[in-house]
Amino acid sequence: MGGKMAGGGDVLGDLMKFCLLSLAVLVSLLSVEAASPPNFVVILADDLGRGDYSAFGTPDIRTPHMDRLFKEGTAMDNFFANCPVCSPSRAALLTGRYPDRVGVPGVIRDRAENSWGNLADDAVLLPKLLQGAGYHSAIVGKWHLGLKSPDTPLDRGFDHFHGFLGDMMDDYWTHLRNGHNFMRRDREVIDPKGHATDLFTEWACDYLKQRAEPARQGQPFFLYLAYNAPHDPIQPPPEWLEKVRAREPGMSEVRSKLVALIEHLDAGIGQVLDTLDETGLTENTVVIFTSDNGGVLNYEANNGPYRSGKQHMYDGGLRVAFAARWPGQIEPGSHCAASALTMDIAATLCDIADVKTPETMNGVSLRGVLTGKEKSLPERDHYFIRREGGAAYFGLTIEALRRGDWKLVHDLPTQALELYHVSEDPLEEHEASKKAPKIFNEMRAALQAEIQRAGSVPWQ
Repeated sequence: MGGKMAGGGDVLGDLMKFCLLSLAVLVSLLSVEAASPPNFVVILADDLGRGDYSAFGTPDIRTPHMDRLFKEGTAMDNFFANCPVCSPSRAALLTGRYPDRVGVPGVIRDRAENSWGNLADDAVLLPKLLQGAGYHSAIVGKWHLGLKSPDTPLDRGFDHFHGFLGDMMDDYWTHLRNGHNFMRRDREVIDPKGHATDLFTEWACDYLKQRAEPARQGQPFFLYLAYNAPHDPIQPPPEWLEKVRAREPGMSEVRSKLVALIEHLDAGIGQVLDTLDETGLTENTVVIFTSDNGGVLNYEANNGPYRSGKQHMYDGGLRVAFAARWPGQIEPGSHCAASALTMDIAATLCDIADVKTPETMNGVSLRGVLTGKEKSLPERDHYFIRREGGAAYFGLTIEALRRGDWKLVHDLPTQALELYHVSEDPLEEHEASKKAPKIFNEMRAALQAEIQRAGSVPWQ
């Protein structure tokens, strides 16, 4: 009997060892899964006004899906685009640098005589940096940083591209620009049918579903979803315009079209968020939502209470919406008062992915202030620049410099520099250079130094 008991004891002991070993393996696997870096989805609207979403308190617009990101994440109340126009802000987002320091002080266009930027050959973009942490990177939508090699998305580090290369579409349905087709799938020229917003939404959702497949689940991804809405031409699908007309009978036709285009965009964002939910990706995905610059006043965009709009160095052109959602890390419904820039997005994602950033990167990580572990960011100047052609600009630049409570503005090459105390005068109504000459001269010298730093970088 003793032998049987001894034998039984050995079996029991082996069983216990097996169970303990299995438990250890399970714990190890769970730990690896928990420690895996999060996925990133950056959603960029095009020319969205600071106040053109309903969570801002704007009563004539319905954007439940944009609002969802603000409710489930944090809002940065003082977030600024690096430039009041498209290409420079996109260059800043993807390089983490001031745009003129990577050769993109102005808009890159398909006509050389009206193109004011050329992405520097040595500029390292976010997808290239994230490769070091094993990320797969894709861009869906608007690229706007070059029309041919070596300045296409695949040349600059993205693994997948499904969208258009150009600055804008002359029509949301034909997708042409000056008669040219810039729509691509990777390097292939394509001619898809449908409204551009619907196409970009569909392609983004397809990409997310592919990344959720079992064979790919171990690899983190970065999806840069760059819509061209609500950039002009203002062409919402007819059924969306009819909904707005029926709901807001007193609204002008100009405003109705813009609101319909934005609400259609919002529905696309909702489909993307739903796809994250349906594929089980939501819990381990950081979602960032913002715009490349402020809205266009001629289309009756709502830039909140701030002065002016797109193209201008006043806050209506620079202040943009910003929401970040990271389940378990960012407090839902919270607000962050820190002042930040588009170029900080790259530094933030690198920080979260534990990727070392180049010394040349100008952006700073927002991880601490977004998660509430830090209350503020280091003091720094905010520098803005734009180069443009035409009778108003002559190929010259306009600039702004924000330092603490003060902002120096040069809004047209033919205009004098203006100084505003933005904490007391947030609407930039009272020019103060004569009241504060010492600050004016100090900031003028600082602005000149910033311009000089970028002077060695060619933009043609």
